[in-house]
Amino acid sequence: MYFKSAGPENTQKTIELAVKTAHERGINYIVVASCSGKTAKLLENCGKNVVVVTHVNGFAEPGKMEIDEKTIEELKAKGFKVYTGTHVLSGAERGISRKFGGVYPVEIIAHSLRMLGQGVKVAVEISVMALDAGLIPYGEDIIAIGGTSEGADTAVIIRPSHAASIFETKIKEIICKPYEF
Repeated sequence: MYFKSAGPENTQKTIELAVKTAHERGINYIVVASCSGKTAKLLENCGKNVVVVTHVNGFAEPGKMEIDEKTIEELKAKGFKVYTGTHVLSGAERGISRKFGGVYPVEIIAHSLRMLGQGVKVAVEISVMALDAGLIPYGEDIIAIGGTSEGADTAVIIRPSHAASIFETKIKEIICKPYEF
C-alpha cells in the first residue's frame, strides 16, 4: 500500500495493515516508534507482543523525555514493553559530526535508508534497538512501524540483526509507506 504523502493522517491505516499482516503471517512481535504514546496506544488489544521504542532522553531538549512517565506506565499496564535508549543510527556518531563536521558511516546508513522514506529508516532503527535490548527474539521476522515526524506511515516485515551486525538485517517486505516523502 502506498499513501499519497507522508504524515500522521496515515496512522490508523498503517496500524490496521500492520496488525492484519501480523495475524495473516503468524508474526508475533510488533515494534512501534512512539514519541508521545498516542500511536502505540492504537495497538491495544491487537493480540501481539508490542514493543514501544521512544525517542532517546534529550532528543528534543537536553535532559527531557518527550513521553511522560504516566504514559509509559499506561503502556506497560497494557502489557507493552517500553524501551528508551540511544538511537542506533545516530547516537554518539551524531555528536562527533556536530563537533567536527563531516559524515560518518552510521549516518550514511541512516541517510541511505531514508531514500526509501523516513519511516523505513525508523523501522530498521527501532527493530535493531529492540533486539539489542533483548525485547524481541533473535532470528525471527517481526513487524516494525515507523513514521515521518508524527504518527505512523510505514510498516515493514523485517528480520533485525544486532547493531554489531546491522548489515545482516533483512527488510523482507514493505507493507505500507508514503509515495511522496
